[in-house]
Parts: sequence; C-alpha cells; structure tokens
Amino acid sequence: MIPQRIMGLETEFGLMCASDSGGEPPLDVEAAAAELFRPILAAGGSTNSFLPNGARLYLDVGAHPEYATAECRSVADLVANDRAGERLYASMAAQADSRLASKGVGGRIHLFKNNLDAAGNSFGCHENYLVRRRTDYRTRIAATLPYFVTRQIVAGAGCIRRAKDGAAAYCFSQRADQMWDAISSASTRSRPMINTRDEPHGDPELYRRMHVIVGDSNMCEATTALKVAATQAVLAMLEDGGILPRMELADPVLAIRETSVDLTGRARLELADGGWITPIEVQERTREAVLRHFDAKGYTADLDASTSYLLDLWGRAVESVKSGDSSAVATEIDWAAKLSLFSRYMERAGATLDDPRLARLDLAYHDITAAGLRPSMEETGMLRTFASPEAVQEAMTTPPSDTRAKLRGDFVEKARRRRLDYAVDWTNLRLLEAEGTRSVVLKDPFASVDERVDRLMEEMDR
Repeated sequence: MIPQRIMGLETEFGLMCASDSGGEPPLDVEAAAAELFRPILAAGGSTNSFLPNGARLYLDVGAHPEYATAECRSVADLVANDRAGERLYASMAAQADSRLASKGVGGRIHLFKNNLDAAGNSFGCHENYLVRRRTDYRTRIAATLPYFVTRQIVAGAGCIRRAKDGAAAYCFSQRADQMWDAISSASTRSRPMINTRDEPHGDPELYRRMHVIVGDSNMCEATTALKVAATQAVLAMLEDGGILPRMELADPVLAIRETSVDLTGRARLELADGGWITPIEVQERTREAVLRHFDAKGYTADLDASTSYLLDLWGRAVESVKSGDSSAVATEIDWAAKLSLFSRYMERAGATLDDPRLARLDLAYHDITAAGLRPSMEETGMLRTFASPEAVQEAMTTPPSDTRAKLRGDFVEKARRRRLDYAVDWTNLRLLEAEGTRSVVLKDPFASVDERVDRLMEEMDR
C-alpha cells in the first residue's frame, strides 16, 4: 500500500464587484472584500477564522480571500475539502449580494479561482505535502523540479497570453510567467516554484512541509486530483529510496515559460549537463519511473480504483499532448476543457483569441459563484467531477475523521456552540478562561484522537 501522507491546498481567489448595469464597479476590491467578510468579522472580530470543518478561511494581503483546506490523508478527501471551500465562499458572496441589494447597491460579487487579474497581478494555489525530515531534503526536492516545471502540460488551467503587440496565444499555464526562482525560502519576493521556508506545522524533529507554489488553480476536480495524486506518487517513490531519471534543467525559470507557450509539448528544454529534453519526455520518464517503483514495491496490486484512474489519466493526458488531439481528455484536464470551450465559441461567434468576449468567457470559467460556468458544464458532462456531492456537502461542516483536523474542528465547533473564548492555529488549541489559558499542542498531524483534547473538551462542559 502506498504510504499515506498529510496533504493540503491553499487557494487565493480573485475578487470583484461588477455593476448590474455594466458600468463602473459600485465597490472597489477592498470594499468588496469588507462586505464579503462582514459576517466573519462580526462573529469573531477578525477576518482570519478556523472553521469547524478544520479549514482556515481568511483575507490575505491584497484583498485576496483565501481558503486553506483541513489536513487530508487521501486525494478524495482533499478534493472534497477544496470544493467545500469554494462552496462556502460562494455562499458568502450570495449573502453579500443580498445585503448590497437591500442597500440599493446594484452590484454582484464575483470570486475567481484563477491566477491572474486584468493588470497581470498573480495570486496562487499552494500545495502542501508532509515529508520526512532528512538532511538531504533540498537535494531531493531539486530532483523534482523537471517534473514540476513540465507538470503544466497535464495540470495547467489554460491561459490566453497577450504579447506586448496585442497578439494573443493560448498557453498551458497561468502561473508559468509568474515564477522567478526555482527553490527559495522566500514566497513573495522571489516567488519560487518550491518554497523551503521551514514551517512543518508538526513535530519539527520528524517532519517538513513541502510547500509547492508553482501550480495553477484548477476548476476541474479531475485535474486537481491528478495534480495531487501524481505529486504524491513521485514523493512516495523518493521517500522509499527510488530515484528519478536525471533530467536537471539548465534554467528552470526559462524552461517553465518555454513549456507553457508550446502546446505541442515539444519545447526544447536545455539540460544542465548538456543536451535537450522535451516536456513530454520529462512527464513520460517520471511516470514510468513511478510505475516501475510501484510494481517493484508491490503497490500496484493494492491500488484503489481512484488511484488507478488518476495514474492512467496522467498517461492519457501526456499522450493527448503528444498526439496533438486533446479531445480525449477535454472533460478531465482544465487546459483542454477550456480550449474546447473557446474553440466552440470562436467557431460559433466568428471570434479570435484576442476578442474581449473570450476574456469574459475565461473569467466565467473560473467564477465560483452562481454566475460561473462550471455547474452547467458539470451537469452536461463537459467537466468531470471526482468528489461526490455528498462528500463535498459533508466537508463544508465536518473535518476529515483521520487527521488532526478532527481535533481542531471538534474543538472549534464546541467552543463556538458554548460561546467560549478560544484561539487556534494549525498546531495549537487554546481555551481562554478568566482563571488562565488551557492549551494543547498537536504535533502529530496524523492523530485524530488525543486524551489531552478530550480533557479540554470536558473543561468546556464545566
């Protein structure tokens, strides 16, 4: 059985308040954010809130609403928790719209799960993978760079890239042009593909948290699942002692841009030791190494249906790029789904990629509110789902039962219900009382049962 690990996703959303009459926005971004978070602020006095489902919902720098999922052990749980965050924000937007309407403000709040605004500013989707603490950590993650640089050919969200002369071209990734370093402890100043800031959110003697910030925000659940499952498979192989093929890139930052703009997947990426390799070759060799390792370790025989599907989708997605025909994965891979949507629209409307209507269609694809395209695309089979509606609904209120998130979520739910003062973060629970603070430090993110937390919960009853 593939070793389990703790995983999580953090998503920053774009935000705007559009006028009902098509004129200037009635609220700027800061005012729209304030309206969106008004109930959160009223309930807790802060725009930073840990929820009963174990997740964190907050307003990030630059008026970006952000959602960090609860800790999850399985890809299925992670996708359901990620989608639950979108549902929660969509509900907050609907409530904000009602309040605006009652005040006579003719506008609707939109939230976009994408990575670029009209001014070219970037916001991200960050992946978190718990890994064992090792002295060769940096060497091991450096070996994954070719995989992450080229993963966009299977997990990119698709992007209309506009050159300085106004010419438009379709690309794999929205994040590719925003990466300025390969590996760094900084997260905003240099914006690396992998952030090495040492914040394990667990026992620092045992764990590190691999913080991946190179990926696009995905709308298609199948793409989100593939992105995470493929990465989890690569990390499982490396932690088992497996070795990736040597494919060190001479310039990863240049390579990620070259990969994005070449939809054939055959961009010539220079290797550090001389020679060249294509994105297709990187993904094929990585996947083949993973599958060989899984066979050798006996994992293949124990794969569940979901993991088998995702490893197969990885191969089919690479093959679709190789063949130049993305139709076979156009319901499962974001960039292919969006390209199919654009192609049909351009044929019907006689439009080209530089048409402003395509930009609006692009935004509608990424809109998580009721105004977005995804619900209808899923209902008509144009986008494949991965999490069941029941799992998503449950994840909106209930934490995963097999991680530390259950302890945090149950604590928060009870403290709120009892109207007690408390404070939490990823590793700490604090009950704030007149006679002093009761606190518990949770160093094991795998633990969903803890006697100390039981005693703290009993304190609440008293």
